[in-house]
Amino acid sequence: MPLRRTCLALAIALLSASHVHAADFDLAREGVTAAVLAEDHATMRIAADLVRRDLRAVGGAAAARAGKLEDCREVCIVIGRHDSALLRGIARAEGLDFTALAGQWERYQRVGIASRARPGTRLLVIAGSDVRGAVFGAVDLTRELGVSAWEWWADVKPAVREHVAVRGENILSDTPSVRYRGIFLNDEDWGLQPWAAKTYDPAGDIGPATYARIFELLWRLKANLVWPAMHDSTKPFYQVPGNAQAAKDYAIIVGTSHAEPMMRNNVREWNKRDGDFNFFTNREAITRYWKTRVDETKGAEAMYSMGIRGVHDSAMEGAGTIDEARAGVGAAMAVQRKLLAEAWRKPLPQIPQALTVYKEVLDIYNSGLQVPDDITLVWPDDNYGYLHQLSTPREAARGGGTGLYYHLSYWGRPHDYLWLATTAPGLVRDQLQRAIATGTDRVWVANIGDIKPGEYLAQYFLDAAFDKRQLDRPAHAHMEAWFAQQFGAAQATAIAGVMREFYALAWERKPEYMGFSQTEPTTPTRQSDYLQSGGEEAERRLARYEALVSRAQAIGAALPADRQDAYFQLVLYPVRAGANLNARILKLDLAAQYARMGRPSAQHYAQAAKAAQQAIAADTAHYNALAGGKWRGMMDAAPRRLPVFMDPVFPTYAAPARGDCALAFPTPLSAQGGALWFTRGVPETKTLTVIQYGGTPLRWSAGQVPAGLRLSPAGGMLDAANGYEQRIAVTYDGRGNTGGLQVGCGERRLAARVQLAPGADVPTEHERIITLPAAAASATGWTPVDVGSLGTAQRAGFSLPPRDDPAGAPALEYTFHSHTKAEARLRIVAVPVHALTSASRLRIAVSLDGQAPVTLDFATVGRSDEWKRNVLSNSAVRTLPLPALPPGRHVLRVHALDPGFVLDRIEVVFDGAPVYYGAAPAAAP
Repeated sequence: MPLRRTCLALAIALLSASHVHAADFDLAREGVTAAVLAEDHATMRIAADLVRRDLRAVGGAAAARAGKLEDCREVCIVIGRHDSALLRGIARAEGLDFTALAGQWERYQRVGIASRARPGTRLLVIAGSDVRGAVFGAVDLTRELGVSAWEWWADVKPAVREHVAVRGENILSDTPSVRYRGIFLNDEDWGLQPWAAKTYDPAGDIGPATYARIFELLWRLKANLVWPAMHDSTKPFYQVPGNAQAAKDYAIIVGTSHAEPMMRNNVREWNKRDGDFNFFTNREAITRYWKTRVDETKGAEAMYSMGIRGVHDSAMEGAGTIDEARAGVGAAMAVQRKLLAEAWRKPLPQIPQALTVYKEVLDIYNSGLQVPDDITLVWPDDNYGYLHQLSTPREAARGGGTGLYYHLSYWGRPHDYLWLATTAPGLVRDQLQRAIATGTDRVWVANIGDIKPGEYLAQYFLDAAFDKRQLDRPAHAHMEAWFAQQFGAAQATAIAGVMREFYALAWERKPEYMGFSQTEPTTPTRQSDYLQSGGEEAERRLARYEALVSRAQAIGAALPADRQDAYFQLVLYPVRAGANLNARILKLDLAAQYARMGRPSAQHYAQAAKAAQQAIAADTAHYNALAGGKWRGMMDAAPRRLPVFMDPVFPTYAAPARGDCALAFPTPLSAQGGALWFTRGVPETKTLTVIQYGGTPLRWSAGQVPAGLRLSPAGGMLDAANGYEQRIAVTYDGRGNTGGLQVGCGERRLAARVQLAPGADVPTEHERIITLPAAAASATGWTPVDVGSLGTAQRAGFSLPPRDDPAGAPALEYTFHSHTKAEARLRIVAVPVHALTSASRLRIAVSLDGQAPVTLDFATVGRSDEWKRNVLSNSAVRTLPLPALPPGRHVLRVHALDPGFVLDRIEVVFDGAPVYYGAAPAAAP
């Protein structure tokens, strides 16, 4: 059944067959294993060898390589293009009809038959509309066998079984949703390049052996395009013998990034002796430079990057104004197109070309740049997963269409994220849905850095590119199905649950950003914003990570031995690494905070922080030693050696001078410090800490506990193992008495003050904050999406027309209750998306208690400080003062003025409330 569900998810249409056949087609049974016959073509032979290798991995017996049909005995898998001599001959002899494939792009037909021309022989025929169509037919066959796309790149071992069978009915695959689908190998300095150079590739760099592995992975992901690695650390793709031939053999289309026009790697290939890379003053030399590569690549499957930027990721040289830049880019494209026409001697619309309007090029395009109709416009994101701009209907109708370039890894300001691949799958889904809604579907390229550890995100992106229907279901459904393919259905739900929490924690703040520093220019780390109210928010985050690690390790311990390496790479390393970096940073900050408060746990926390840093080093060493050292050099836990990764000073703190016991409350740096605050009628758990300042072991116990409260644990020892402190979970049942709580510490009885705020039937105050999740309301014109700080947000419909007047605009309505008499602020927290297209903006209007709506625009400009804050926190905030909010019931309406706006949550914050970095802990009614 899992195989059948997988095939259904791939959306393969079933056609009636002209032959009578069984539902299942045996490939290996009772000592007989199918032979594999391929069309006489290099790519088809490689595809056949892939099938043979996978068949052996699953069935345990070698699959023979057949040289001709006569070599086939009982069972034969035949792979080729539908119009090849081999497949035409089989079609005639067996009465097969492949006419549905004529003129199609990357489709295949597969059917299992009992041969009438060769009685006693059964044939499983895979006919491709073109070379890659046949390849993807072979790949779907191996997927049906249970072979993961990550069988080599993440050591996911296929399950071995005695009886190997696949469906035998006539199958016609769908056309891919996106024509060109691929990856950009980027920022390879810390993983892919050193691994290839030192461990894997005889070329001593990212050479043909490495690219053959990458191209096979692209096959398994049903992709067809690569932008090769291009940093200064790596020898250019076309300068390494065998690279171009490997791309040809694997039928992979080669393109280049936004900064590499005409297949030229400027970083390593532009010779400074030829002058400045200035098209205005050095046009002749630059034209010769381009012509050389165009002549070398003519006839190959290629997609040429058009336009011009600087030598690397910088603006074009010589343009003093945007008008000069626009004229220069236009003139450069004219020269490039002339070179292509002369070299290829075919109409330009038949030569794939793309202009990626990245960074300043987007401004140049929006200023009026005229781009020839057959050039594909490629829209970029802002480097942090938010697409800058997508296609208007006019742009989508271009002859060259439109596409997108998307980051799942990034090097640059305001901060890198090159290490753990933490982009939320829900955000990927939202952004790709935008692309589909705007007809942005000619080319999709994902920057995946070093491939590892971005395995899942690469698969999700490319699965959606091949079949846009993957985006119709929640991101977590795809994730769970993927983990079922890697580790089996029994553990898939639990593993997916672990990774959902991993992505949720990173949504609030990526591990790489936890130093609250920036780069380019690089700034030192500082105390975390998680300590703004005294440390409880940091403690809660640490507790979430600790629980997550425990869950992940328990699942891993139950997996069979042949799954351990894959589980470490795909789950355990990123989970533990993220947890340990957070622990090192937050515990060191807490140590300093607690030392200032005179608490004895300061030294305990400093030691725990040091242990967390050592754990990162140990896990990274283990990663690189997996599979007998196969991945040596691949994982680096400190890319670019930024301050957040470096060993800090681990201080030594003296014991406090006092020697008594005391209680610490959750938010001491707020108006509610010094007490536990609950909301009447709302069950909730808060944390109380009992502290033995004397630094000598002492037993504590729950003393007087009122009926409405429960303590966990109810007693224990305060000693060096816990820093002479114990955090106690105090749970309020929502009903009973809360007065008189006492905790015993040695011979002392410590009174714990507990306060109850008024309750209500609608959302109400909690710690002087009212939190309204976006998903608490619904309305036509708004769609729930699986993204945001609370897991679900509300998105204004893509088809909504932009409008200035809130009248008639789709509105979400929220009801809440307040009781504090103080000034307050209304905080509207959004997901920091950009305007859907150049024809829309990013506005909502809000109206409180029937007052006139106030319009709020969430657009940011360039790389402003506001935009930097937004992408580092995955939030965009607008605040309205509420100087006179009377206690009682209130109604807030949020009107959608532009399509694509995403509302995360709303907060009403009264003066004196605790200051939280993330969402405040809410008490639901």
